[in-house]
Amino acid sequence: MAGALASAMLFMAPAHAQSSPMSLADRVARLEQQQQGQDQNKVNQLNQLQQMQSMMQQMQGQIEELQHQVQLLQDQTKTQYGDLDSRVGRIEKQGSASPAPATTSLAPANVSVPGNAASVAQPAAPAAPAESAAEKAAALNAYNTAFKSLRAGDYVASSRGFREFIQKYPNDTLTPNAFYWLGESYYATTNYQVAVEAFKHLLSQYPQSEKAADATLKLGYSQLEMKQTEEGVATLKSVVSKYPNSNAAKLAQERLHRLSPQTAR
Repeated sequence: MAGALASAMLFMAPAHAQSSPMSLADRVARLEQQQQGQDQNKVNQLNQLQQMQSMMQQMQGQIEELQHQVQLLQDQTKTQYGDLDSRVGRIEKQGSASPAPATTSLAPANVSVPGNAASVAQPAAPAAPAESAAEKAAALNAYNTAFKSLRAGDYVASSRGFREFIQKYPNDTLTPNAFYWLGESYYATTNYQVAVEAFKHLLSQYPQSEKAADATLKLGYSQLEMKQTEEGVATLKSVVSKYPNSNAAKLAQERLHRLSPQTAR
């Protein structure tokens, strides 16, 4: 009986050995494999993080560049229109301080009209017919409507308004001013080619207009924006030479200096 039991235990030993837990070496090897896998995952995550950081840095650089461009545009706009409010303010003060001539109540109160006072103050001029007075009132209203759109920053509406004014009232005393503000409206929307046409028409048809200096200045600006550097520089220099005591000459000199200190000489 004892011999049989011993034999049975001998036969059972291999089976017991086969079903025994993994050896220490195997377990260490498996743990090392697992650790290697975890380490590789960490490396992959680190690479992804670095890639994301690089992308964020690139995006931040792009954002900063866009902010810089926006600031440049804002500065440019301030330079272009910095004198607009001051001129309008002076005109409004002049209009409020100077009552309209007794012969008419239709003189504009917020715009400068070249030669208007002389035309309405002629001593021998007969009284204007009712139709003429109504037409001047309609012209003034159309001009002021377009000008208000310009001041509000609605350049599409202002350009449309000034175009319609010029077409309907080509001989009005406000027509030279309308050409100037039409050019300003197109300039503000970067439609430089049409702005150039408006400024050139003003300068060719109304060379004595009080807007001639400003129109020449903005003509030069437009040419520079169109990469017509030589023409633009020449135009700005003509502002300095023709209108040396004007604010336009000062702005032209500053723009020339920004282009090149030597150019401004």
